[in-house]
Amino acid sequence: MPLLGWVWIGLAVLCAMLAALPVDSSAQILMVMICLLAVFLLRPMVPRDDPNSVLRIIVLFLALFISFRYFGWRTFVSLHYDTFLDALPGLILYVAEIYAFSVALLGLFVAIYPAHRRDPPPVPVGAPMPTVDVFIPTYNEDPDLLETTIRAACLIRYPQDLLRIYLLDDGGTDQKCTDEDPETAQAARARREHLQAMCQRLGITYVTRPRNEMAKAGNVNHAFRQTGGDLILILDADHVPTMDILENTVDWFRASPSTFLVQTPHFMINPDPIERNLLKSFSRSPSENEMFYRTIQCGLDFWDASFFCGSAAILRRSALEEANGFLGETITEDAETALDLHARGYRSIYLERAMVAGLSPETFADFVIQRMRWTQGMVQIFLLKNPVFRPGLSWHQRLGYINSSLFWFFPFARLVFVLAPLMYLILGMRVYNATLTEVMIYTVPHMIAVFYMTDVLFGRVRWPFVSELYEVLQSVFTGRALWQVIRNPRKPRFVVTPKGRTLNQDFISPYVRPFYVLLVLVVTGIFFGVWRYSVIDIDRDLTVVAFAWNLFNLMILLGSLGALLEQRQRRAAPRMPSRYKGSLTIKDTTIPCMIVDLSQGGARISLDMPAPDDWASGDQGILEAIRGDGARFRMNLELRAKWMSGRFEQLGTVFRPRTDDEVFDAVALAFGDSARWETFVSRRTRPMMFWRALWVTLRLGRMAVTEHFKMLFSRPLARLFRRAPRTRTRAAQAESV
Repeated sequence: MPLLGWVWIGLAVLCAMLAALPVDSSAQILMVMICLLAVFLLRPMVPRDDPNSVLRIIVLFLALFISFRYFGWRTFVSLHYDTFLDALPGLILYVAEIYAFSVALLGLFVAIYPAHRRDPPPVPVGAPMPTVDVFIPTYNEDPDLLETTIRAACLIRYPQDLLRIYLLDDGGTDQKCTDEDPETAQAARARREHLQAMCQRLGITYVTRPRNEMAKAGNVNHAFRQTGGDLILILDADHVPTMDILENTVDWFRASPSTFLVQTPHFMINPDPIERNLLKSFSRSPSENEMFYRTIQCGLDFWDASFFCGSAAILRRSALEEANGFLGETITEDAETALDLHARGYRSIYLERAMVAGLSPETFADFVIQRMRWTQGMVQIFLLKNPVFRPGLSWHQRLGYINSSLFWFFPFARLVFVLAPLMYLILGMRVYNATLTEVMIYTVPHMIAVFYMTDVLFGRVRWPFVSELYEVLQSVFTGRALWQVIRNPRKPRFVVTPKGRTLNQDFISPYVRPFYVLLVLVVTGIFFGVWRYSVIDIDRDLTVVAFAWNLFNLMILLGSLGALLEQRQRRAAPRMPSRYKGSLTIKDTTIPCMIVDLSQGGARISLDMPAPDDWASGDQGILEAIRGDGARFRMNLELRAKWMSGRFEQLGTVFRPRTDDEVFDAVALAFGDSARWETFVSRRTRPMMFWRALWVTLRLGRMAVTEHFKMLFSRPLARLFRRAPRTRTRAAQAESV
């Protein structure tokens, strides 16, 4: 048990005891003013990268104290109702608040001391190099996408006699190839033949199975029983590994026989639909998943509770054999398997270095499919494999897994927080018994305290209001999925998230309709709030509180409309920033250059001097590039466009490889260097203060609603609510500059 855990338990108990002391309103005002002033003055001095900082502990302690005071008042003072119609929604709101604060406390426990591992431990002299099997499971992904992942796997730096790569094809099983539908069967057979030929050409092993049983877990288990590597590297079909992934991970297993897992971050090279459609700041603000992969998983690692995330991970075969392979009782087989192996006494490692490049869902509909699966799977673990009662887990591992699964009940709380003020403004139900004075000395300080606590723990990786936006957008749909799994925990089925879509034009997502309903209700609540305050003399304080709450919900819903306006996305292979030096030769003229963005299909090149006048679109040339780690590449390319950006001339190019080795070089140049991904992440993980975040959110909401309704009323409605266009192949998009 880490000593720091006992310290924080003691502080939390002390905080609760002090918060329980009965005081009058004057003393409460004095206490919160002193605490908030101290937090406000100390927060700028708290180092973000030092969990041992005394100032950090003081700020978090004061914030906890304020919140405990609020819930003391909320529990023992505010919960008095005259009628059942007031009591029922009021108690539902209270339960939602208790749930949200419980998750926040568990999050505080998890993230209080993140373990930022970098260098592997010393390896015992004579420890053998293990054999490694690379599993790439696939179901219906584009073969061109698969080929990029396979080529990158072939480039992994590791003794070739110890490395075996397998493509696990669940889209070409015997069951699929003999389907009753002739078209389905023909497509499966064609896919199998195509992938078999590709695997043979690239020198890896193709594996399929008789039937599609137990989804991804069944697919991986089938290959698991046919192979024999000491370690298994799992890569999703769209997760392209860097060349150093095994160099940075294998020694953790050699140093500790009890280690069953080394998990690494899922780094995405394209924005998710909310980042692309609304935030429009993929390279300037922390991605939504960085809170999990840059803080929460690091915190879980400190408590030996970091878990398998399905890909970008290496696992020990002998540990998996003890569990009879990957478990599949839930649709999140990854976390379920990790829970079982932790309970058997094995240890996990989380290595905070991006060494795969994956794809986020391109459309909101695909995003919802992914989040519904995560919601149902983690709730299944809570209901069917509850860590509270699982023998073998330490108490801190139990808390880690409870936090990871309990979080996914958020749709219930988030929808309650949206609807609660409307219950009073429209229907007159007193869901929140408080005077304006009580709100100012209890509720507002609690909200400020939660903001500062969140800023201390997650400020670099999660900006204010981003969580609210993502959760509201998901809750309408994941709430139904949550209810379904609660009613029947064994009913959910694994659904593959579509990846690699290209969108040829802007359109409003068909998932927008529930948000129109919520928007109408919230706007109606505003009119009722004005009427209630003007006409009804009693409970004006409560009207002000509910009205302000409703305005906050309106701000979030307006932002939601922007996220649901799908923006055109025609490039199938996303270009990512780079700072690689090189030289470009076209028509016997060589000019030094900088590669400013890059994919395996092409690059944007910046010149320090004007390009020669005779360089034109269609010209062939040679790019000599130096990757960040010093590796050199020579690429044939075609010039597609040139333009001025400030004093630098920019060239849009596409690669024209003439040999198979050049194709490998393009993949190595674009994906081989993990330092490039780490540099990108470090540049966008930065904090944003509350008032600036509020201004940005309001500005985005204004812009979003303007663009949304402009499209809504400028095109026939039937054309707006269309499904995302079919995925075009990466080959069909290869020439997009």
